[in-house]
Amino acid sequence: MFPWLAHGHIFPYFELAKKLSQKNFHIYFCSTAINLTSISKSIENNSCDSSVQLIELRLPSWPELPPHYHTTKNVPPDLMPKLHEAFQLSRSSFAEIIKTVKPDLVVYDFFQPWAATLASSLGIPAVYFATSGAAAFSFYHHYSTYGNATFPYQEIYLRDYERINLDILHNIEKEGEDFPFGSLKRSCEIILMRSCWGIERKYLDLLSVFCQRKMVSVGPLVTLPDREEDYSEIMKWLSKKNQFSTVFISFGSENYLSREQIEEMAQGLELCDVNFIWVIRFPLGEAIGIKDVLPEGFLERVQGRGMIVQGWAPQAKILAHPSTGGFLSHCGWSSIMESIYFGVPVIAMPLKYDQPLHARLVVEAGVCVEVPREDSGQFKRECVANSISKVIVERTGEGMRSKANELRNKMKDEEEVAINETSEQLFQLCVKFKEK
Repeated sequence: MFPWLAHGHIFPYFELAKKLSQKNFHIYFCSTAINLTSISKSIENNSCDSSVQLIELRLPSWPELPPHYHTTKNVPPDLMPKLHEAFQLSRSSFAEIIKTVKPDLVVYDFFQPWAATLASSLGIPAVYFATSGAAAFSFYHHYSTYGNATFPYQEIYLRDYERINLDILHNIEKEGEDFPFGSLKRSCEIILMRSCWGIERKYLDLLSVFCQRKMVSVGPLVTLPDREEDYSEIMKWLSKKNQFSTVFISFGSENYLSREQIEEMAQGLELCDVNFIWVIRFPLGEAIGIKDVLPEGFLERVQGRGMIVQGWAPQAKILAHPSTGGFLSHCGWSSIMESIYFGVPVIAMPLKYDQPLHARLVVEAGVCVEVPREDSGQFKRECVANSISKVIVERTGEGMRSKANELRNKMKDEEEVAINETSEQLFQLCVKFKEK
């Protein structure tokens, strides 16, 4: 298993590795040392420790990109292109790895179609595992093929200011690899999708037609909260709140709001007067404190009904808690999967890449309100307040919670079936290529 170097890719791959290890697969999990360190404790705490073996991928040794920057979670934004470049140059390290361990199958990620090419040259089948949803992938594939022609399902769309990221993606040139869809084209017979038929059936079917591959849903791959002691202050504070009374606000591990956006968000939270837990992050190395960016007196004015957390919070635990009534999110796919898995409606504030498409999907599903934006993409405090109120205060929130519970049940019903189907499909591929 060979994921891209982002937190939102590493952990779905690791969850899949754990589940496949319970189906008699032995997994070589390949990533950089900094990423392997972050999951080694999880392996120690799981019964899969002997079935999941960590293999270090070596990136070029550059002074401006030391080993602790070999993960998107830590790297400063201005060094992200350098990390991409270093990753592309790691193919010789990866080639040595697969020649040494001689796996029966390679499961690879979006940014390295060359991994499939290398595997195929050695007679090893390679399968692409997409950590994002089928709606976004089918939209991108349609755009890549047909340009601005109307997408078959008009609920999924991009606004003008969101298309900038789409154009940037398609302007990236990877010689000889058909980027950005080389990964799908090189997948052997099937494509694994972190998705659920009960939520994305029509988009999975459409993507299957586009790619001429069978789509195999692996399920949500949500990391369940551990049963050890709760993260004291946060969970104790949340437990004192009424059912569905609190909104959880988080923009993922690799997204940062500007000072102006933080100001508008804070003013919006004052206007809507609901309980909230707000996770604020700053890029690694920036010496900024929470008080430096929040409006003067804000912490005093929201005392008792608001909690600000700097850096990290136990997201799954918070979403699973009965006091949580809504999730104001950037709509990264992991966050969408967790929100549905725990039956929590979404207040969408997508920031970049495929996030707007995920937001439109859950709006279509009836479990989301999207915060309105200006033509420039900026949001205003009143829109933040109104959107939160629709989910936490107004009766519309009850309907969304009911629908979210329906989707949660579909997702959980499908979960075990999806892993069984995935393991069977991968096993059959291994057998087929062994017989050649």
